[in-house]
Amino acid sequence: MSKNKIPRTFRKRMLSYNLLIIICIACIISIYTYSFYRKDAIVSGTADSASRLHLLSSRLEVACDELINIVQNCAGRKSLFHTSVLDRQSQRSGESSGIYAAEVLRDLCAISGYNRYIHKITVYERDSLFIQAGTSYGSWDDADSIMAAPWFNELLTKNMQEYTLTLKENPFPLDAKTVPYILPLIRPLQYSKKDTPQDAWVCLLLSPRLFQDTLELLSQDRSVLIMTGGLSPIESTNMGHFSMEEIKAALEAHPSPTGSMRTALSGMDCILTWERLAVSGLLLCEVLPVKDISPDPNAILFTVGLVFLSCIAIGLSLSLLFTRYLTRPIMRLTQHMEVISSGDFSRAPEIESDDELGIIGRQINEMSAHVSALMENRIRSEQEKMDLEIKMLQAQINPHFLYNTLDSIKWIATMQHSTGIVRVVSALSSLLKNMAKGFNEKVTIRQELDFVDHYITIEKIRYIELFDVEIVVEDPALYDARIIKLTLQPLVENSIFSGIVPSGKPGSIQIHISSQDEVLYIRVRDNGVGISEENITRMLTDTSRVSKHYMSGIGLPNVDRRIKLVYGQAYGLTIESQVGVYTCVTISIPLEWGDGDWEEKARTVTKDESEKGGVL
Repeated sequence: MSKNKIPRTFRKRMLSYNLLIIICIACIISIYTYSFYRKDAIVSGTADSASRLHLLSSRLEVACDELINIVQNCAGRKSLFHTSVLDRQSQRSGESSGIYAAEVLRDLCAISGYNRYIHKITVYERDSLFIQAGTSYGSWDDADSIMAAPWFNELLTKNMQEYTLTLKENPFPLDAKTVPYILPLIRPLQYSKKDTPQDAWVCLLLSPRLFQDTLELLSQDRSVLIMTGGLSPIESTNMGHFSMEEIKAALEAHPSPTGSMRTALSGMDCILTWERLAVSGLLLCEVLPVKDISPDPNAILFTVGLVFLSCIAIGLSLSLLFTRYLTRPIMRLTQHMEVISSGDFSRAPEIESDDELGIIGRQINEMSAHVSALMENRIRSEQEKMDLEIKMLQAQINPHFLYNTLDSIKWIATMQHSTGIVRVVSALSSLLKNMAKGFNEKVTIRQELDFVDHYITIEKIRYIELFDVEIVVEDPALYDARIIKLTLQPLVENSIFSGIVPSGKPGSIQIHISSQDEVLYIRVRDNGVGISEENITRMLTDTSRVSKHYMSGIGLPNVDRRIKLVYGQAYGLTIESQVGVYTCVTISIPLEWGDGDWEEKARTVTKDESEKGGVL
């Protein structure tokens, strides 16, 4: 390896990594910058929308105040019409007095500056006064048309301080074709001596044209909607793309007088800004699609370009300095490592310094100083290990010798007609064979039941038929289902030593095997002493509860843990018991099938060899 290869390679890698980091940083900063500008543009757009609505609402509020003032003057000032007319009765005829009153009414509307938006204003007092003014033509039956409108009584009986505007149908058939809807204001004449308010009132019908002219002051690309307090649309501009129902639902959920919110309208991400007028109850809202809010592209391009150039310039400069500083000590470390690889473990002081690379060099020197000692220790350890293995092999007892010895005892007992000894020895031999194969392999239900049968044979002889065992398999096919070896034996063992033996009387054990929804259930039930509720949980958690009587050394908590480790936490053991009546332990595992032919063949061969007295 040449001396210049390592620093050049390291330098290239360092530059490549730094360039990648620079690009990532630039992208992150660019995204952040764009997001910042985007958020700022949305905030500015929302503020502009609120300002526009405030200007519109101020204009409409002034107009409404002027119109309400007209209604209040007509309803509360008796001298406005009656005094003037009465003072001139001596000089004018009744018709002239009516004309004079109408002129006073027109002048009152003209002073407000909003007379062109008054569709019609009518002052009516039965049998005394009936005058009208406004932009539409009047008729002798206009008062009857107003009083016949379905909204007349409702508006006439409102609170005297309530002037909320509502959109109603035009009560005049001739005008309804051109102006189908109007906004009425009605008040009873306070100075009238009529018995009912229906006999003396003033009615001002406001034309929606006021709102149309107000919206024309805005740019036509703005989406603005004017509604009544009941969310009935009065006038709008450029609102055809948005669902009116969605806008109403959003405004109903936010009853505050002013505000803004970001929401989805007709599938578009939008900013909805609104403002409510306090007196008239009118509601102005503007919909501003977020996609139409775009920050200044020149500012973004300038910022991104500046970030990229700055990051590249600073990053490359630092990379060149770092690589030049790091290359020299790395070269010394590499050369010393080549010396060590050749078998020379001598110390190299030149690779040690006070920085991080110097610490590495110091550790390399210490490592090389210990390598020779470690190699010598390893040689000695290997020799001692070989000697220990030889001694362990010499101390082992061949399990086949134990099987053959038990087989010899069985044949001697057979010749002497000692059937009990034959049964016990045969069962013990089978137990030892199965246990010697390991605990974690899976066997069929049939094989597990054979193993349990051998164990029961021994325990029945030991306790002189103290208990009976009944095995019920609902479906014969379940005999071929797979289960972890040595799962049933600990449960049967627990039933004998913890259930039946402590009771002091004969008992029974039932093993019931069934399946449901691809889950295998095995229930082991005994009619022994039972278990108290406080001890049931402890039985599945205390792994030390294995007495000296237990053959396998596997208690219920260990069986439960083995099942959970193999199949998952959803499976395992559950215990049900009633003190003095019964105990039932249920195993639940996934229903698993497998090819058990080779095990069956192995069992058959073992049995044949055992009968022939051959070596197992």
